[in-house]
Amino acid sequence: MDAQTLITLLLIGAAAGCLSGFIGIGGGLLIVPALMYFTGTTQMAAQGTSLALMLPPIGALAVMNYWQAGEVDVRAAGVMVFAFVFGGYFGSRFALSLDPLKVRLAFGLVMLFVAIRMVVQTSRTLWES
Repeated sequence: MDAQTLITLLLIGAAAGCLSGFIGIGGGLLIVPALMYFTGTTQMAAQGTSLALMLPPIGALAVMNYWQAGEVDVRAAGVMVFAFVFGGYFGSRFALSLDPLKVRLAFGLVMLFVAIRMVVQTSRTLWES
């Protein structure tokens, strides 16, 4: 794993941890698209890797299915879980210092941004093929 990939994975893990602690999201909503857009990971491998980094709190059986299909990057998940823990701590502290309505607004804006980006990019791909 090169230094640029390592830094990218740490940033994704930290951002997901911050958002998880801040507005209760991070896994599929942030990690999957971030792995796809910033590291070129496929949709299925991004999903498998995202689940692998959340394995302890979510569930071994879902990861097992992706693992058996060869769709889990264990090294990437390991790097991101380290940053995710610290990001979750600081994100939650920040969220608790804010008005809950501002946190709700941030949650909605992040979901809206990700949804629009995915719809636009997928639509472009469909129209080009």
